[in-house]
Amino acid sequence: MALKIRLSRGGAKKRPFYKIVVAEALSPRDGKFIERLGSYNPMVSKDHAERLVLDIERAKYWLSKGAQPTLRVAKMLSSDGLVKAPVIRDQPIKSAPGKKRQEREAEAAEKLAVPANAPAEEAATEEAPAAEAPAEEAATEEDKKE
Repeated sequence: MALKIRLSRGGAKKRPFYKIVVAEALSPRDGKFIERLGSYNPMVSKDHAERLVLDIERAKYWLSKGAQPTLRVAKMLSSDGLVKAPVIRDQPIKSAPGKKRQEREAEAAEKLAVPANAPAEEAATEEAPAAEAPAEEAATEEDKKE
């Protein structure tokens, strides 16, 4: 018999309230459970005492018997130091771009970066002699007039 420590939803529509329960893995979310360990109320502020109520001794007992916490319950239990904090990623790994797309984006970034710098440098080197040439021509014309 596989046991889970999980959340069981209660409360009204758009006003959730969860019981933290130990249940068989195959039983429904809001169905039959073995023991209630506490409650979680996400509607109150994070620093409120009634947001998370948990019987730590009973949670330790069920963890020692092999009950596996779900991801959210493990996150709650880790705040009390009962289990190791799980890694919860914001971005799923499957939705990350593939190797070929990453290579194409890197090549596109290189193409945009190189031409943007090169013409600016060339333009600066070409303008400098061009700016000197009219000044020399103007000086020679003035010398001719005198």
